[in-house]
Amino acid sequence: MSVLLRSTTTAARAQLLKAAATRGFAAAATATGTPIINSHNEWDPLEEVIVGRVEGATIPEWHVSGKAVWPNKHWDMYKTKAGLPFPKELMEGAAKELDYLAEVLEGEGVIVRRPEAATNDFNQPIKTPDFSSRSQLYAAMPRDVLIVFGNEIVEAPMAWRSRYFEFRPYRKLIKEYFQKGGKWTAAPKPQMSDELYNEDWKAESGVFNSVVTEFEPTFDAAEFTRMGRDIFTQQSQVTNQFGIEWVRRHLGDDYNVHVLDFQDRNAMHIDGTFVPLMPGKLLANPFRPCITGRPVKTYSYKDKDYQYCLPEMFKGWEVFVAPEPELSKDHPLFFTSPWTATCNVLVVRPGTVVVEAHEKKAQQCFKDWGFEVIPVPFRNFMPFGGSFHCATCDGGEIRDGTGGSERTGKRSRPCARATAASRCHYATGRCSSAALRGRARST
Repeated sequence: MSVLLRSTTTAARAQLLKAAATRGFAAAATATGTPIINSHNEWDPLEEVIVGRVEGATIPEWHVSGKAVWPNKHWDMYKTKAGLPFPKELMEGAAKELDYLAEVLEGEGVIVRRPEAATNDFNQPIKTPDFSSRSQLYAAMPRDVLIVFGNEIVEAPMAWRSRYFEFRPYRKLIKEYFQKGGKWTAAPKPQMSDELYNEDWKAESGVFNSVVTEFEPTFDAAEFTRMGRDIFTQQSQVTNQFGIEWVRRHLGDDYNVHVLDFQDRNAMHIDGTFVPLMPGKLLANPFRPCITGRPVKTYSYKDKDYQYCLPEMFKGWEVFVAPEPELSKDHPLFFTSPWTATCNVLVVRPGTVVVEAHEKKAQQCFKDWGFEVIPVPFRNFMPFGGSFHCATCDGGEIRDGTGGSERTGKRSRPCARATAASRCHYATGRCSSAALRGRARST
């Protein structure tokens, strides 16, 4: 009798909880009128964005995973100062720059959201059954943690132990998006045991040699570039083949996941290497040419000739070679190369791009290429490992693509002309701006 009663009570309780949750989600969506997540590429009009924070940023513990990408001159900092804050003047300057970026985007009509401020959490040591770390990192780079595919937001299983809990400052926002109808997936959380890392890793001249093994799937969200139903990625020092295959299977037959190879032994994050600006226009990092496909452009860099290759589906695209950054050689860059300054740009809408305010050559190049430039200072932020694209992530109702949205009674969807043969209409370069706002984006 008692077992039957317990069973009945549990079932009734579950029904009540389900009904209450449903009412709550419906009420939240009705009260705010905010649409669900809706984003399919990197260039359509940006309507809502998450901008990161540097408050509480902490120097991570030295680990072999960083050896593959951290500049040699800063290794002693990780070995001796783990758990301490980054230099105060950089932290304060970066925080002001992020706030200003948020103001600029709001001035462009974009809704700006921020992760929860955490001024002390990141200096706390962490321990799991598989590993321990003396410190964590930050909430500065939402693009590394989150990626949006259509109406789904995915949390990435990043490979650095210091980033294990980096999803936490974004959870409040993610739950809000879910309650408003968006989908939410957290990729399998990695164990990060020693089996995940190649402890004997050594750089091999001119050859990509990954510091992460295939023990379990790992990837950073910034390793994927979205072009409608075509997703482009690379294997890197934080993203393994296992992780790419997880994304491929998770997205299913609705998407085509393409793996590109670049001349880059320290590969980490494709958004500083291969940057689609709009249909038919691609920004290329000259120091890391693509070697997949056929040659489409020849250029010289530092008295050496290079060929830039692309798959056949990019036939007819213009390839713009990013100018060399104007950063001084002694500018601190703790995690990344100087190319972040000219390649890691943010497209606000087709033809309009946010570029670092001190990079005058880059600004002029974009103008010559037919783009409107929004200059924003970001040199204090770049030492933390990225620029405008890294510091932001599509959120809420964004990347409209139809020229309309839930607010105007329209909804954007992936390109209808994408096919199983991977001939995305975006990638052919035949999408005009008019097509993007209408027929090419409706299904």
